[in-house]
Amino acid sequence: MALEDAKTQVDQAFTRDDLKGLSFENAFGGATSFLRRRYTKDLAGVDVAVTGIPFDQAVTNRPGTRLGPRAIREASALQAFDPPYGWPIDVLSDLAIADYGDMAFDYADIPAFPDRVTAHIRGILEAGAASVTLGGDHYISFPILKAYAEKFGPMALLQFDAHTDTWADDDMSRVDHGTMFYKAVKSGIVDPKRSVQVGIRTVNEDTLGVNIIDAREVHAIGPEATADKIRAILGDHPTYLTFDIDGLDPAYAPGTGTPVWGGLTSAQVAVILRRIAGIDIKGGDVVEVSPPFDTTGATAIAGAHVATELLCLLGWRKLA
Repeated sequence: MALEDAKTQVDQAFTRDDLKGLSFENAFGGATSFLRRRYTKDLAGVDVAVTGIPFDQAVTNRPGTRLGPRAIREASALQAFDPPYGWPIDVLSDLAIADYGDMAFDYADIPAFPDRVTAHIRGILEAGAASVTLGGDHYISFPILKAYAEKFGPMALLQFDAHTDTWADDDMSRVDHGTMFYKAVKSGIVDPKRSVQVGIRTVNEDTLGVNIIDAREVHAIGPEATADKIRAILGDHPTYLTFDIDGLDPAYAPGTGTPVWGGLTSAQVAVILRRIAGIDIKGGDVVEVSPPFDTTGATAIAGAHVATELLCLLGWRKLA
């Protein structure tokens, strides 16, 4: 059946008439929506809207993450043929997923950008969908979290990252991808006691009460025990999952702005994400994929896999 479908399926981003189902369009051709889902601005009946925010003007080192959403979409074409591996549910066949496209914004009007992001995500949530956002640099998580906190109250934050991004910064108008979770905690939209940062391997003395499972601990106790520890911290609190691709070691994700050695492996992350199924995840993002610094495309491939796992986590309570 797949071979027969491959002969006729093309540009499924526009031609498919259903939000559900696998796609057998040639991976090397056609319009590259995320996982060959339908591009649409109509969120009626949509369970999860995948959206891109191609912004990288908050970086402290190498830029290029504005190209991340496009690269992640292209890489995801490799995954559209089969149900996600290792899951007893098939979100591609049973969850209504749409590619909501990228957020429009004036690249030169930085002060207006944060509110634009919050409004963009607020619109998705008001339509009854969850969001999975493709970044862009990590600053975008702060205005996204504002929209989630409006709906669900203070969020538990599950963050995979080499950096805590909680360096002190009391100027809420500054757009900086290293201080936004300090602002999120201080403004009350993130509950630090219910939050956990995984894969950390840079120094920041003040954790603001956020729980840390650093990279060395993950390597020492293993991914299964790490996942169990994460679940114990989050409990059943509404959770937002943010995945900075530099949480992975540069061997697995070289295409990022601030790479740090000693990081997580893709195999460890695959186990952790599958094992935390059942947490009360409300939405998530994958950020800091910078294609210009990875000629192989491996970083975008990793980003596409993480985003797919986010879809599985979101679908777990609905489908399992």
